[in-house]
Amino acid sequence: MSKASLGARGSTARSGTDLGTLFGRFLGSEAPVAIVGYDGSFAGAEDAPVRMEVRTPTALSYILSAPGELGLARAYVTGHLDVTGDLYQLLRTMTSVVDGLSVADRLWLLRQVGLGHLRRVPVPPEEAPGRVLRGIRGLRHSKHRDSAAISQHYDVSNRFYELVLGPSMAYTCACYPAEDSSLEEAQFHKFDLVCRKLGLKPGMRLLDVGCGWGGMVAHAAEHYGVRALGVTLSREQAQWGQKEIVARGLADRAEVRHLDYRDVPETGFDAVSSIGLTEHIGARNLPAYFRFLGSRLNERGRLLNHCITRPTNSDPNHTGPFIDRYVFPDGELEGVGTIISAMQDNGFEVRHSENLREHYARTLAAWCANLDLSWTEAAQEAGVRRARVWALYMAASRLAFERHKLELQQVLGVKVADDGQAAIPLRPDWGV
Repeated sequence: MSKASLGARGSTARSGTDLGTLFGRFLGSEAPVAIVGYDGSFAGAEDAPVRMEVRTPTALSYILSAPGELGLARAYVTGHLDVTGDLYQLLRTMTSVVDGLSVADRLWLLRQVGLGHLRRVPVPPEEAPGRVLRGIRGLRHSKHRDSAAISQHYDVSNRFYELVLGPSMAYTCACYPAEDSSLEEAQFHKFDLVCRKLGLKPGMRLLDVGCGWGGMVAHAAEHYGVRALGVTLSREQAQWGQKEIVARGLADRAEVRHLDYRDVPETGFDAVSSIGLTEHIGARNLPAYFRFLGSRLNERGRLLNHCITRPTNSDPNHTGPFIDRYVFPDGELEGVGTIISAMQDNGFEVRHSENLREHYARTLAAWCANLDLSWTEAAQEAGVRRARVWALYMAASRLAFERHKLELQQVLGVKVADDGQAAIPLRPDWGV
């Protein structure tokens, strides 16, 4: 990652106690991570494959002034805390270390580091305001505020996303058909799986809400002969997606619009796909969301909802402070039971649910590898700090899926006809 100089280094807050000694007490000699202090101290094995460098006293101020993930993120994004080696491995190790700290351990560490580090430091400009201050943009999940939130994350640089996502430009969980499948094969398989679950056939009409760069729209039009409309709140995504559709010769049956899904005027669709949009909807808005999608469907039309979910319905919906401030402002995650209940209560019969949790961990690992390989160009495109945000959140998200802190659920619903017909095969296997 970035190795930009941050100027002169200071001394530890408490004389006689170096940072290496402090961190070494909790790290352990067998950990695959070493810690280097700005005072020249060292903790961990000399040959550790990953090193975390606390480069300046400001790093400690960030960490102590906003304890937990937000302070660590600020220190890393600004470069006052640096990492050499695999960021995912560092998070995996340090999460275990932090989880093992008792209250007494934390208080001891705070006393040793020194209260002088509890000073206010500038918030990085890449950080969005807190939820309360964001209220000036409008009510949570209003059209204006949603547009601002989506723009912050997605309108970074299409070239940056090309480097991270690869040729598919699919920014959602892939589905790996085999252990040795590539990311591109897995993204193709994911789109194909959605098409099969939706029962797409030539001449049908598909609406893809939150369509991103149009991957699902193009796949359905090209391989299943449907007429497809995709809508996205990101202007850059829409421009890239429509250009790609024209380049692939699909403009006669596929379109990507810069449009809020709530403003889609057309009805009479045979299928709706929602891949990675529900995270931006909000728990309170789920009923209206599913009612609207149902209003766009013909009888016996199907909806495939693909989204990140919580492991339980009792988990909080709001994301943590790092994700909320740096990645997906106003994002919310619900348990799959909440999603299913909202579908059932608002016009859909639920016919199938599938958890692709391990597939998302593997997808994120592939994106992290792409970013590492293209780091120099990616950092030039989006800026070093923004690239660090993506590196951190993708590595942390991979760990969250692996540790079952998050799930990825595909839920298939059908708008049953008045006579009870659902037009679903008796025992569908989706061709897999």
